[in-house]
Amino acid sequence: MRKADNSHEAAGQSRVGLLIIGGGIMGLWAAVHAERRGIDTLLVDGGRIGHGASGGLLGALMAHMPDRWSDKKQFQFDALVSLEEAIRTLESQTGIASGYRRTGRLIPLPKEHLRRIAEGHSKDADTNWRAGDRRFGWNVLDSSPFGPTWPVEEAAAAGLVHDTFAARVFPRSMSALLLGFLETAKRVRIIEGVGVGSIDARDATASLASGQQIAFGHCIVAAGYRSFAMLEALGDPLGVPLGQPVKGQAALLKVDIDPSWPLLYLDGLYVVPHEGGHVAIGSTSENHFADPHGTDGKLDDLIARARLLAPGLSNAEVVERWAGLRPKAIDRDPMVGPHPDHGRVIALTGGFKVSFGIAHRLAEAAIAAIDGEMPALPASFQLASHLEVAARKT
Repeated sequence: MRKADNSHEAAGQSRVGLLIIGGGIMGLWAAVHAERRGIDTLLVDGGRIGHGASGGLLGALMAHMPDRWSDKKQFQFDALVSLEEAIRTLESQTGIASGYRRTGRLIPLPKEHLRRIAEGHSKDADTNWRAGDRRFGWNVLDSSPFGPTWPVEEAAAAGLVHDTFAARVFPRSMSALLLGFLETAKRVRIIEGVGVGSIDARDATASLASGQQIAFGHCIVAAGYRSFAMLEALGDPLGVPLGQPVKGQAALLKVDIDPSWPLLYLDGLYVVPHEGGHVAIGSTSENHFADPHGTDGKLDDLIARARLLAPGLSNAEVVERWAGLRPKAIDRDPMVGPHPDHGRVIALTGGFKVSFGIAHRLAEAAIAAIDGEMPALPASFQLASHLEVAARKT
Protein backbone atom coordinates (compact mmCIF):
# COMPACT_ATOMS: atom_id res chain seq x y z
CA MET A 1 0.00 0.00 0.00
CA ARG A 2 1.42 3.38 -0.95
CA LYS A 3 0.68 5.52 2.13
CA ALA A 4 2.03 8.82 3.32
CA ASP A 5 4.14 8.64 6.46
CA ASN A 6 1.90 10.44 8.95
CA SER A 7 4.77 11.13 11.34
CA HIS A 8 6.83 13.28 9.01
CA GLU A 9 3.80 15.18 7.74
CA ALA A 10 2.27 15.94 11.13
CA ALA A 11 3.02 19.65 10.95
CA GLY A 12 3.51 22.39 8.38
CA GLN A 13 1.97 22.57 4.95
CA SER A 14 2.16 20.20 2.00
CA ARG A 15 0.93 20.83 -1.52
CA VAL A 16 -0.71 18.39 -3.93
CA GLY A 17 -2.36 18.72 -7.29
CA LEU A 18 -5.42 16.85 -6.08
CA LEU A 19 -6.70 16.15 -2.59
CA ILE A 20 -9.35 13.41 -2.37
CA ILE A 21 -11.28 13.35 0.90
CA GLY A 22 -12.77 9.92 1.53
CA GLY A 23 -11.51 6.42 0.80
CA GLY A 24 -14.81 4.72 -0.01
CA ILE A 25 -15.74 3.39 -3.42
CA MET A 26 -16.12 6.90 -4.88
CA GLY A 27 -12.79 8.17 -3.59
CA LEU A 28 -10.95 5.01 -4.63
CA TRP A 29 -12.23 5.22 -8.19
CA ALA A 30 -11.28 8.90 -8.27
CA ALA A 31 -7.75 7.98 -7.19
CA VAL A 32 -7.55 5.32 -9.92
CA HIS A 33 -8.58 7.83 -12.60
CA ALA A 34 -6.20 10.43 -11.17
CA GLU A 35 -3.30 7.98 -11.38
CA ARG A 36 -4.17 7.19 -14.99
CA ARG A 37 -4.13 10.92 -15.79
CA GLY A 38 -0.83 11.42 -14.00
CA ILE A 39 -2.18 13.81 -11.36
CA ASP A 40 -0.20 14.21 -8.13
CA THR A 41 -2.81 13.03 -5.61
CA LEU A 42 -3.26 12.60 -1.87
CA LEU A 43 -6.17 10.45 -0.68
CA VAL A 44 -7.10 10.90 2.99
CA ASP A 45 -9.67 9.10 5.11
CA GLY A 46 -10.56 9.48 8.77
CA GLY A 47 -10.91 5.72 9.16
CA ARG A 48 -9.74 2.72 7.16
CA ILE A 49 -9.80 2.80 3.38
CA GLY A 50 -12.81 0.92 2.02
CA HIS A 51 -14.52 0.94 5.40
CA GLY A 52 -17.81 2.72 6.17
CA ALA A 53 -20.73 2.23 3.80
CA SER A 54 -18.38 0.86 1.13
CA GLY A 55 -17.38 -1.98 3.44
CA GLY A 56 -20.79 -3.62 3.43
CA LEU A 57 -21.97 -7.05 2.32
CA LEU A 58 -24.69 -6.82 -0.32
CA GLY A 59 -23.15 -5.68 -3.63
CA ALA A 60 -26.30 -5.93 -5.79
CA LEU A 61 -25.89 -4.14 -9.15
CA MET A 62 -29.23 -3.45 -10.76
CA ALA A 63 -30.60 -1.02 -13.30
CA HIS A 64 -33.56 1.27 -12.89
CA MET A 65 -36.83 -0.11 -14.24
CA PRO A 66 -36.80 -0.20 -18.06
CA ASP A 67 -39.97 1.88 -18.44
CA ARG A 68 -40.25 5.70 -18.78
CA TRP A 69 -36.72 5.94 -20.08
CA SER A 70 -34.69 9.05 -19.23
CA ASP A 71 -31.15 10.42 -19.38
CA LYS A 72 -30.68 9.32 -15.77
CA LYS A 73 -31.68 5.74 -16.54
CA GLN A 74 -29.51 5.73 -19.66
CA PHE A 75 -26.51 6.95 -17.68
CA GLN A 76 -26.92 4.22 -15.09
CA PHE A 77 -27.46 1.56 -17.75
CA ASP A 78 -24.33 2.58 -19.66
CA ALA A 79 -22.34 2.68 -16.42
CA LEU A 80 -23.45 -0.82 -15.44
CA VAL A 81 -22.52 -2.13 -18.90
CA SER A 82 -19.07 -0.51 -18.81
CA LEU A 83 -18.37 -1.61 -15.23
CA GLU A 84 -17.83 -5.19 -16.32
CA GLU A 85 -14.92 -4.26 -18.60
CA ALA A 86 -13.53 -1.77 -16.09
CA ILE A 87 -13.40 -4.48 -13.42
CA ARG A 88 -11.94 -7.12 -15.73
CA THR A 89 -9.17 -4.72 -16.74
CA LEU A 90 -8.22 -4.07 -13.12
CA GLU A 91 -8.44 -7.77 -12.24
CA SER A 92 -6.05 -8.65 -15.06
CA GLN A 93 -3.62 -5.92 -13.94
CA THR A 94 -3.66 -6.85 -10.25
CA GLY A 95 -4.58 -10.52 -10.04
CA ILE A 96 -7.21 -9.61 -7.43
CA ALA A 97 -10.78 -10.89 -7.78
CA SER A 98 -13.66 -8.50 -7.11
CA GLY A 99 -16.45 -11.06 -6.81
CA TYR A 100 -18.15 -9.58 -9.88
CA ARG A 101 -20.53 -11.75 -11.87
CA ARG A 102 -23.52 -10.96 -14.08
CA THR A 103 -25.84 -13.46 -12.46
CA GLY A 104 -29.20 -11.82 -13.17
CA ARG A 105 -32.08 -11.40 -10.79
CA LEU A 106 -35.37 -13.19 -10.03
CA ILE A 107 -38.36 -11.16 -8.88
CA PRO A 108 -41.38 -13.18 -7.67
CA LEU A 109 -44.81 -11.97 -8.78
CA PRO A 110 -47.28 -12.78 -5.98
CA LYS A 111 -50.36 -11.39 -7.77
CA GLU A 112 -51.73 -11.50 -11.31
CA HIS A 113 -51.84 -7.73 -11.83
CA LEU A 114 -48.10 -7.60 -11.13
CA ARG A 115 -47.55 -10.06 -13.97
CA ARG A 116 -49.40 -7.81 -16.39
CA ILE A 117 -47.23 -4.87 -15.33
CA ALA A 118 -44.10 -7.00 -15.72
CA GLU A 119 -45.09 -8.03 -19.23
CA GLY A 120 -45.28 -4.35 -20.17
CA HIS A 121 -41.82 -3.79 -18.69
CA SER A 122 -40.55 -6.70 -20.75
CA LYS A 123 -41.36 -4.76 -23.91
CA ASP A 124 -39.67 -1.68 -22.45
CA ALA A 125 -36.51 -3.71 -21.81
CA ASP A 126 -36.52 -4.93 -25.41
CA THR A 127 -36.32 -1.29 -26.46
CA ASN A 128 -34.10 0.26 -23.80
CA TRP A 129 -31.80 -2.43 -22.43
CA ARG A 130 -29.48 -2.57 -25.44
CA ALA A 131 -25.74 -2.03 -25.66
CA GLY A 132 -24.49 -2.47 -29.20
CA ASP A 133 -25.26 -6.05 -30.18
CA ARG A 134 -25.99 -7.02 -26.57
CA ARG A 135 -29.56 -7.19 -25.31
CA PHE A 136 -30.68 -7.80 -21.77
CA GLY A 137 -34.09 -9.12 -20.86
CA TRP A 138 -36.88 -8.56 -18.37
CA ASN A 139 -38.36 -11.98 -19.03
CA VAL A 140 -41.66 -13.07 -17.50
CA LEU A 141 -41.64 -16.77 -16.62
CA ASP A 142 -44.15 -19.20 -15.15
CA SER A 143 -41.63 -20.83 -12.82
CA SER A 144 -38.03 -20.50 -11.73
CA PRO A 145 -35.37 -22.17 -13.91
CA PHE A 146 -33.41 -22.72 -10.68
CA GLY A 147 -35.91 -25.00 -8.96
CA PRO A 148 -38.99 -24.65 -6.76
CA THR A 149 -37.11 -23.19 -3.79
CA TRP A 150 -35.18 -20.36 -5.53
CA PRO A 151 -37.47 -18.64 -4.82
CA VAL A 152 -40.14 -20.64 -3.03
CA GLU A 153 -43.10 -21.33 -5.34
CA GLU A 154 -45.63 -19.79 -2.95
CA ALA A 155 -44.01 -16.38 -3.41
CA ALA A 156 -44.41 -16.56 -7.20
CA ALA A 157 -48.09 -17.41 -7.55
CA ALA A 158 -48.32 -15.35 -10.78
CA GLY A 159 -44.87 -16.26 -12.06
CA LEU A 160 -41.67 -14.28 -11.81
CA VAL A 161 -39.38 -11.92 -13.69
CA HIS A 162 -35.94 -13.04 -14.80
CA ASP A 163 -33.86 -9.88 -15.18
CA THR A 164 -30.75 -10.95 -17.13
CA PHE A 165 -28.96 -7.59 -16.73
CA ALA A 166 -28.44 -7.56 -12.95
CA ALA A 167 -25.04 -8.42 -11.52
CA ARG A 168 -23.28 -8.46 -8.19
CA VAL A 169 -19.87 -7.69 -6.73
CA PHE A 170 -18.57 -8.28 -3.23
CA PRO A 171 -18.05 -4.76 -1.82
CA ARG A 172 -14.93 -5.50 0.23
CA SER A 173 -13.33 -7.40 -2.63
CA MET A 174 -14.07 -4.47 -4.95
CA SER A 175 -12.33 -2.08 -2.57
CA ALA A 176 -9.39 -4.48 -2.31
CA LEU A 177 -9.16 -4.55 -6.11
CA LEU A 178 -8.97 -0.76 -6.36
CA LEU A 179 -6.44 -0.63 -3.54
CA GLY A 180 -4.41 -3.30 -5.28
CA PHE A 181 -4.15 -1.07 -8.31
CA LEU A 182 -3.15 1.88 -6.15
CA GLU A 183 -0.37 -0.15 -4.50
CA THR A 184 1.67 0.36 -7.66
CA ALA A 185 0.54 3.95 -8.22
CA LYS A 186 3.29 6.45 -8.93
CA ARG A 187 1.27 9.61 -8.31
CA VAL A 188 -1.17 8.64 -5.52
CA ARG A 189 -0.38 8.63 -1.79
CA ILE A 190 -2.80 7.53 0.92
CA ILE A 191 -3.26 8.58 4.55
CA GLU A 192 -5.64 6.51 6.70
CA GLY A 193 -6.93 7.43 10.14
CA VAL A 194 -6.62 11.19 9.67
CA GLY A 195 -9.77 13.09 8.74
CA VAL A 196 -10.23 16.55 7.29
CA GLY A 197 -11.43 19.14 9.77
CA SER A 198 -12.22 21.95 7.33
CA ILE A 199 -11.75 23.20 3.79
CA ASP A 200 -10.80 26.80 2.97
CA ALA A 201 -11.94 27.06 -0.63
CA ARG A 202 -10.66 30.62 -1.08
CA ASP A 203 -7.10 29.73 -0.08
CA ALA A 204 -7.38 26.21 -1.57
CA THR A 205 -6.26 24.55 1.64
CA ALA A 206 -7.60 21.83 3.91
CA SER A 207 -6.86 21.29 7.58
CA LEU A 208 -6.32 17.70 8.67
CA ALA A 209 -7.19 16.51 12.16
CA SER A 210 -3.45 16.05 12.73
CA GLY A 211 -2.96 19.81 12.37
CA GLN A 212 -1.31 19.56 8.97
CA GLN A 213 -2.36 21.99 6.25
CA ILE A 214 -2.74 20.64 2.72
CA ALA A 215 -2.66 23.14 -0.14
CA PHE A 216 -4.36 21.73 -3.22
CA GLY A 217 -4.90 22.53 -6.85
CA HIS A 218 -8.28 20.80 -6.66
CA CYS A 219 -10.16 18.94 -3.94
CA ILE A 220 -12.66 16.12 -4.48
CA VAL A 221 -15.04 15.66 -1.56
CA ALA A 222 -15.98 11.97 -1.54
CA ALA A 223 -16.48 11.42 2.19
CA GLY A 224 -19.90 9.78 2.03
CA TYR A 225 -22.54 11.41 4.19
CA ARG A 226 -19.85 13.55 5.84
CA SER A 227 -19.44 15.30 2.50
CA PHE A 228 -22.70 17.18 2.90
CA ALA A 229 -21.57 19.31 5.84
CA MET A 230 -18.22 20.01 4.16
CA LEU A 231 -19.94 21.23 1.02
CA GLU A 232 -22.52 23.27 2.94
CA ALA A 233 -19.71 25.11 4.74
CA LEU A 234 -18.31 26.44 1.46
CA GLY A 235 -21.09 28.97 0.86
CA ASP A 236 -23.76 30.98 2.60
CA PRO A 237 -25.93 29.03 5.08
CA LEU A 238 -28.55 27.02 3.21
CA GLY A 239 -31.03 26.55 6.02
CA VAL A 240 -31.46 22.86 5.15
CA PRO A 241 -28.93 20.01 4.97
CA LEU A 242 -27.60 19.01 1.55
CA GLY A 243 -28.16 15.40 2.50
CA GLN A 244 -28.45 12.90 5.31
CA PRO A 245 -27.09 9.53 6.40
CA VAL A 246 -29.43 6.58 5.99
CA LYS A 247 -28.69 3.50 8.02
CA GLY A 248 -28.63 0.10 6.36
CA GLN A 249 -28.35 -3.31 8.00
CA ALA A 250 -27.27 -6.51 6.27
CA ALA A 251 -26.13 -10.03 7.08
CA LEU A 252 -23.82 -12.65 5.61
CA LEU A 253 -24.78 -16.32 5.76
CA LYS A 254 -22.60 -19.38 5.22
CA VAL A 255 -24.45 -21.82 2.96
CA ASP A 256 -23.78 -24.04 -0.05
CA ILE A 257 -25.62 -22.06 -2.75
CA ASP A 258 -24.35 -21.99 -6.34
CA PRO A 259 -22.67 -18.56 -6.76
CA SER A 260 -23.83 -18.41 -10.37
CA TRP A 261 -27.47 -18.32 -9.31
CA PRO A 262 -29.35 -15.03 -9.69
CA LEU A 263 -29.99 -12.79 -6.74
CA LEU A 264 -33.54 -12.64 -5.40
CA TYR A 265 -35.53 -9.47 -4.85
CA LEU A 266 -38.93 -9.02 -3.23
CA ASP A 267 -40.41 -5.93 -1.56
CA GLY A 268 -37.09 -4.37 -0.59
CA LEU A 269 -35.44 -7.65 0.41
CA TYR A 270 -32.29 -8.73 -1.44
CA VAL A 271 -30.76 -12.21 -1.27
CA VAL A 272 -27.41 -12.23 -3.07
CA PRO A 273 -25.26 -15.35 -3.61
CA HIS A 274 -21.52 -14.64 -3.46
CA GLU A 275 -18.41 -16.71 -4.05
CA GLY A 276 -17.05 -18.98 -1.35
CA GLY A 277 -20.36 -20.35 -0.09
CA HIS A 278 -21.81 -17.09 1.16
CA VAL A 279 -25.16 -15.35 0.70
CA ALA A 280 -25.73 -11.72 1.65
CA ILE A 281 -29.10 -10.46 2.88
CA GLY A 282 -30.16 -6.82 3.09
CA SER A 283 -30.93 -4.19 3.56
CA THR A 284 -32.87 -1.79 5.74
CA SER A 285 -33.28 1.93 5.00
CA GLU A 286 -33.55 3.81 8.27
CA ASN A 287 -33.78 7.60 8.35
CA HIS A 288 -33.96 7.64 12.14
CA PHE A 289 -31.73 5.54 14.37
CA ALA A 290 -30.09 5.62 17.78
CA ASP A 291 -27.07 3.42 17.05
CA PRO A 292 -25.58 3.98 13.57
CA HIS A 293 -23.46 0.82 13.61
CA GLY A 294 -25.56 -1.55 15.70
CA THR A 295 -27.83 -4.29 14.36
CA ASP A 296 -31.20 -5.12 15.84
CA GLY A 297 -34.57 -6.70 15.26
CA LYS A 298 -34.95 -5.02 11.87
CA LEU A 299 -32.14 -7.22 10.58
CA ASP A 300 -33.63 -10.27 12.31
CA ASP A 301 -36.83 -9.63 10.35
CA LEU A 302 -34.93 -9.45 7.06
CA ILE A 303 -33.15 -12.72 7.79
CA ALA A 304 -36.45 -14.40 8.67
CA ARG A 305 -38.04 -13.13 5.44
CA ALA A 306 -35.07 -14.39 3.43
CA ARG A 307 -35.35 -17.86 4.95
CA LEU A 308 -39.01 -17.99 3.92
CA LEU A 309 -38.26 -16.76 0.41
CA ALA A 310 -35.37 -19.21 -0.05
CA PRO A 311 -35.83 -22.30 2.18
CA GLY A 312 -32.27 -23.41 1.39
CA LEU A 313 -31.17 -20.72 3.83
CA SER A 314 -33.25 -22.07 6.71
CA ASN A 315 -30.36 -23.59 8.64
CA ALA A 316 -27.59 -21.37 7.29
CA GLU A 317 -25.23 -19.90 9.88
CA VAL A 318 -25.18 -16.12 10.17
CA VAL A 319 -21.46 -15.37 10.09
CA GLU A 320 -21.70 -11.57 10.13
CA ARG A 321 -24.20 -8.86 10.98
CA TRP A 322 -23.35 -5.41 9.60
CA ALA A 323 -24.69 -1.86 9.76
CA GLY A 324 -23.47 1.34 8.15
CA LEU A 325 -24.53 4.80 7.00
CA ARG A 326 -25.13 5.56 3.33
CA PRO A 327 -25.17 9.11 1.88
CA LYS A 328 -28.56 10.25 0.59
CA ALA A 329 -28.43 13.67 -1.08
CA ILE A 330 -31.24 16.19 -0.73
CA ASP A 331 -32.54 15.34 -4.21
CA ARG A 332 -31.69 11.61 -3.77
CA ASP A 333 -29.58 11.44 -6.96
CA PRO A 334 -25.76 11.40 -6.80
CA MET A 335 -24.07 14.76 -6.14
CA VAL A 336 -21.19 15.41 -8.53
CA GLY A 337 -19.31 18.35 -9.98
CA PRO A 338 -17.58 21.64 -9.14
CA HIS A 339 -19.01 23.98 -6.56
CA PRO A 340 -20.56 26.90 -8.50
CA ASP A 341 -18.73 29.48 -6.36
CA HIS A 342 -15.55 27.52 -5.64
CA GLY A 343 -14.67 25.54 -8.73
CA ARG A 344 -11.54 23.99 -7.24
CA VAL A 345 -13.76 21.96 -4.91
CA ILE A 346 -15.60 19.11 -6.61
CA ALA A 347 -18.36 16.99 -5.08
CA LEU A 348 -18.41 13.21 -5.51
CA THR A 349 -20.96 11.74 -3.13
CA GLY A 350 -24.61 10.85 -2.60
CA GLY A 351 -24.71 7.56 -4.48
CA PHE A 352 -26.94 6.09 -1.74
CA LYS A 353 -27.97 2.65 -3.08
CA VAL A 354 -26.39 2.82 -6.55
CA SER A 355 -22.79 3.79 -5.77
CA PHE A 356 -21.06 0.54 -6.70
CA GLY A 357 -22.67 0.42 -10.12
CA ILE A 358 -21.85 3.96 -11.25
CA ALA A 359 -18.96 5.16 -9.07
CA HIS A 360 -16.40 4.56 -11.83
CA ARG A 361 -18.26 6.85 -14.21
CA LEU A 362 -19.02 9.53 -11.61
CA ALA A 363 -15.38 9.56 -10.50
CA GLU A 364 -14.24 9.80 -14.11
CA ALA A 365 -16.46 12.86 -14.52
CA ALA A 366 -15.13 14.43 -11.33
CA ILE A 367 -11.51 13.95 -12.44
CA ALA A 368 -12.28 15.32 -15.90
CA ALA A 369 -13.75 18.44 -14.27
CA ILE A 370 -10.25 19.33 -13.06
CA ASP A 371 -9.37 20.18 -16.67
CA GLY A 372 -12.77 21.66 -17.42
CA GLU A 373 -13.67 18.55 -19.42
CA MET A 374 -16.46 17.18 -17.26
CA PRO A 375 -18.67 15.02 -19.50
CA ALA A 376 -22.39 15.53 -19.62
CA LEU A 377 -24.20 14.14 -16.59
CA PRO A 378 -27.92 14.09 -15.91
CA ALA A 379 -28.84 17.57 -14.72
CA SER A 380 -30.13 16.26 -11.40
CA PHE A 381 -26.69 14.76 -10.62
CA GLN A 382 -24.93 18.13 -10.62
CA LEU A 383 -23.94 19.70 -7.31
CA ALA A 384 -25.38 22.99 -8.58
CA SER A 385 -28.77 21.30 -9.02
CA HIS A 386 -28.75 20.03 -5.43
CA LEU A 387 -27.85 23.49 -4.17
CA GLU A 388 -30.80 24.90 -6.09
CA VAL A 389 -33.11 22.30 -4.55
CA ALA A 390 -31.82 23.23 -1.09
CA ALA A 391 -32.40 26.95 -1.79
CA ARG A 392 -36.01 26.26 -2.76
CA LYS A 393 -36.59 24.33 0.47
CA THR A 394 -35.16 27.03 2.68
